[in-house]
Amino acid sequence: MHLKSNQGDPVLADPMNNSRLGLYDALLPYSSGAVLSPGLFLTVTWKKPSAHSEVLSTSWLDAMQSSSPTHRKLTFDSGIDISSNDVAVAYGNWMLKYPSALTSFDHIINNAKGKRIALFLDYDGTLSPIVDNPDHAFMSDAMRAAVKNVAKDIPTAIISGRSRVKVHEFVGLRELYYAGSHGMDIMGPARPADNHTDAIISGKEGEEGNLFQPASEFLPMINQVFTSLVEITKDIKGAKVENNKFCVSVHYRNVDEKSWPTIAQYVHDILKQYPRLRLTHGRKVQNLGFSCGIYVLLSFELMVKAHGDDQVLEVRPVLKWDKGKAVEFLLESLGLGDCDDVVPIYVGDDRTDEDAFKLLREGGRGFGILVSSAPKESSAFYSLRDPSEVMEFLKLLGDDHNKWR
Repeated sequence: MHLKSNQGDPVLADPMNNSRLGLYDALLPYSSGAVLSPGLFLTVTWKKPSAHSEVLSTSWLDAMQSSSPTHRKLTFDSGIDISSNDVAVAYGNWMLKYPSALTSFDHIINNAKGKRIALFLDYDGTLSPIVDNPDHAFMSDAMRAAVKNVAKDIPTAIISGRSRVKVHEFVGLRELYYAGSHGMDIMGPARPADNHTDAIISGKEGEEGNLFQPASEFLPMINQVFTSLVEITKDIKGAKVENNKFCVSVHYRNVDEKSWPTIAQYVHDILKQYPRLRLTHGRKVQNLGFSCGIYVLLSFELMVKAHGDDQVLEVRPVLKWDKGKAVEFLLESLGLGDCDDVVPIYVGDDRTDEDAFKLLREGGRGFGILVSSAPKESSAFYSLRDPSEVMEFLKLLGDDHNKWR
């Protein structure tokens, strides 16, 4: 599967059963008779980024300070600072707008009675805690069991900024759909093998058989950027560069703040060579002005605005594809795209999950659930405080499935 470009927008081209994109019917265990409509076409276009004429250096400095682990204030997306003494009150008031999905569980289930649920889950910060070393972001056995129990009756997908292979290794369940690189690398579940239904698999290429990769043409430049960033940051203590296949993550959580401007300048200098790539922040994504030849000199101030849970910069293709598009694709692949009796539920903590929340809200069906221990604006309907509450929600969903169906 690849993208073809003819002096214009690249279009996905790889026929599958006479349609441009989809998963084989053999990979649809929850809709055994479902076949993708022959008229299903999804076109992936090249995104034209907006021009950034200037960036105020003071705003980047404020953003840098707000992302610091030593910063002792809770910051709303609106920019209002709240002292730590008022955090509990602020969170309680925020929950009036985004009520707990646990206390609202009966309401959620009542809306799903007689319907089919499709479940979508982020990984980091949702199924596993945010940790200093991204290689150690392991989910607990109890969380894995809760996900496995839900997936027995409800089609379940993991949609992560991680590489699909990596998140597959972390989760280790064969019965799920996996979408890595913010939905740019999607694969359906394998058919359970005899006596291997509980096996934890490696998620290596080709094991599941059928891939959807709308950004495949970007792989060479992503790999080049990864190699360059690894080399140029190797002497910065605490810096870690992660290849997530269709995006590159630069983790700086463990880097001394004095070295943040150096990382910023390194990333800036490298991306000047790649106008078809853009820079975003992993927890609070925003276009940072590195697209279409428009580069912002940072005056050695790191271009981040983190929520405090993680500090990571991500290099991604300039492509109109996100987690919301991934949800649309997976629903279509499951034969649930235009069904009135389907309730999609998306649970995530990251700003990249907002595309999926927005899709569900604007589509007037399903629910977005934001995982956050601090107030922030969202298109989600409900909230959960942390991965432990996510696990409780999944347990309720799995245990009560037969009751409300």
